Amino acid sequence: MDPAAPSSSPSSPQLGRKRTTASTLEEPLTPKRHCSMDDVMRRAPVVDAPPPVSRAASTLEEPLTPQRYSSLDDVMRRAPAVDAPPPVARERVYTYYETLLCETCGSADREDDLILCDRCDRGHHTFCLRPIVSQVPIGPWFCPICAPPIQAPKSFPVNERKIFNFFGIQKDEQDAQAAEYARRRRKRSLVMHKKRRRILPFVPSEDGARRLKQLASLASALTTSKTEFCNELTYMPNMAPRSSNLARLEVGGIQVLHKEDKESLELCTTMQKRGEFPPLLVVYDSQEGFTVQADGNIKDMTFLAEYSGDVDYLENRANDDCDCLMTLLLSANPSQNLVICPDKWGNISRFFSGINNHTPDGKKKKNVKCVRYNIDGESHVLLVACRDIACGDKLYYDYNGFATQEIIMTEIDKFL
Repeated sequence: MDPAAPSSSPSSPQLGRKRTTASTLEEPLTPKRHCSMDDVMRRAPVVDAPPPVSRAASTLEEPLTPQRYSSLDDVMRRAPAVDAPPPVARERVYTYYETLLCETCGSADREDDLILCDRCDRGHHTFCLRPIVSQVPIGPWFCPICAPPIQAPKSFPVNERKIFNFFGIQKDEQDAQAAEYARRRRKRSLVMHKKRRRILPFVPSEDGARRLKQLASLASALTTSKTEFCNELTYMPNMAPRSSNLARLEVGGIQVLHKEDKESLELCTTMQKRGEFPPLLVVYDSQEGFTVQADGNIKDMTFLAEYSGDVDYLENRANDDCDCLMTLLLSANPSQNLVICPDKWGNISRFFSGINNHTPDGKKKKNVKCVRYNIDGESHVLLVACRDIACGDKLYYDYNGFATQEIIMTEIDKFL
């Protein structure tokens, strides 16, 4: 055999390599599956070596370097200048409300009583407004400048029959002569006791037509306010009964009405039943609402009116938005405090203007005082002139002047 000839035996490595290659090319390819990390870790032998430290953990071992962030001032200082206007900072709005002043008195005191107009954002004290706002309004509120104009009320006809029916006046010549005699007799006795500062009965206007005009102005104001005329305290069901009005329950007591003052009050009541009222005219003002002005000269200590209306417990009126509630009784027991509510029944007293007793100029306007008296064991509120009033002067009094504002607000807060 030729040694150079290739061997054809199956044991030849070259021949076997060729057969293997040929046979593998003829077989179909099977897709291979690679092991995942979970498979590797599951098949790995268990060893006592500590687990590897992750990169994140290694970074925790390094000391942390505090990072400094740029403040808004740094950013604004490094920013290039532009022609745009500077932004308005929030602090400026906050500062505006911090230094808010009342547009009427110019003071920032008593900020709890400052209310803002929902249109112009100007502030006003509740007691500086005319008419006075009894409490901060719950809904939208507009100042007198921004508020829509109010139409002037319709005037009551100056008709004697209609006016007498409205006020329940009964004209009787015999009563008129008796009242005239009593008034003249009363004048002589009052002259002797004037130094004792007794209450004087009012002197009605002599002109009948002028008296009708005065009553017509009051009827117009009451009709516009949807108030029925009543010249005394009224006690309605579901309100405070008459038995609750006990003057002896007043903290500190109430001054008792002198006998002569009581006679003057009875004389005034008799004259009013005949249609003779104090010379007062109710005038409508677009800014202040209804106001009262003298339609004749009125002497000091002249009786003008008794504050009338429904008597109710103060706790029942804690959320009342009536702007003319009058304190009637302040008891040691807050649940027995009484107020007069002239929203349904009332007289001319509800239209008297209250002064701004937080300013010296406001106190100078005061020409009527509000006094509570013990009359037959009951508390009553009388409005009396505290100085001579000239014809045409507007009437101002210290609203609830006998009870300080702090006492009234404290009592109301107990029920809120």
